[in-house]
Amino acid sequence: MAPACGRCGEARAALRRPRTGEALCRGCFAAAFEAEAHGSIAAAGLFRPGETVAVAASGGKDSAVLAHLLRLLDARHGYGLRLLLLSVDEGIAGYRDASLAAVRRARRRLALPLHVLAYQDLFGWSMDRIARHLGGRGHCTFCGVLRRQALDRGAALLGADKIATGHNADDVAETVLMNFLRGDVGRLRRCAGILTGSEGTLPRCKPLKHAYEKEIVLYAYFQGLDYFSTECVYSPNAYRGHARALLKDLEAIRPSAVADLVHSGERLAVREDIRMPTQGTCQRCGYISSQAVCKACVLLEGLNRGLPRLAIGKPSRLQKALLDEEKPETSVQEEESSQPAIQSLKTIDF
Repeated sequence: MAPACGRCGEARAALRRPRTGEALCRGCFAAAFEAEAHGSIAAAGLFRPGETVAVAASGGKDSAVLAHLLRLLDARHGYGLRLLLLSVDEGIAGYRDASLAAVRRARRRLALPLHVLAYQDLFGWSMDRIARHLGGRGHCTFCGVLRRQALDRGAALLGADKIATGHNADDVAETVLMNFLRGDVGRLRRCAGILTGSEGTLPRCKPLKHAYEKEIVLYAYFQGLDYFSTECVYSPNAYRGHARALLKDLEAIRPSAVADLVHSGERLAVREDIRMPTQGTCQRCGYISSQAVCKACVLLEGLNRGLPRLAIGKPSRLQKALLDEEKPETSVQEEESSQPAIQSLKTIDF
């Protein structure tokens, strides 16, 4: 027989929390999970009354729980937010179609506006077409860079003040581990923050930063949330997958490994003696960049020139070529006309 709930002492426990080991019934677990999410939001001062928050909605468990929680906590605690769902259609046949269907069902349940942007409209390339040019590897490099810019462009178009993403504690721990293994000090300093964007980009926040993936799955199940759970067809060879496998092995030996890595990233983030790249704007598209030409423009140029692998392996060569091709007499109007204009971009509301 299941033990009594460790909090209310009345109902039978439905689970033992992976995070604390505490035996809780469904109701007490949901209350604890929601209270902890609110605590993270309040402690970091993530939102201000009147803000428009674009919730990055992929159709997966994390974004489903995030949208549900923000709507619930906004009503419960009076955040005073205008919430909307923002999805990106990368152009992955079958996979993204099904996940967007889950987002549309969530939109109807939550009664929130939904806006969908497509890679094809923004960049002139779909992810399936990019994959055909790349071959077997490098898909996530392209997709990650383009997706980040797509979310920023979409949120700016919609007049959002912040973007909320569903990154959880496991995601942050994986990113800390990946950047440590790469020796990427700049990203190590930024990746553990619950709020980023002080360099000039649209601020992004991670309200679920301290929530374990296992508990997010349990919360979604107990709340009856609808989400899409199939892995992306291009992710099996991703570097993150190896970091995730290593993290799971570490967690099996040391249950606090996830939290330990998150805290390590936070402690690295407060060091002031680390020299960070100077942030500026891309000379081609105007997007925030520490280089004269942003990563997205370099990747797209590699595709357009039939050299996608060069854009990943030796991007500095393409950056130099692009800068050499810039003509001093080119007018601002000509430069702007060569890139997709945010103002003319159409969004799809469901």
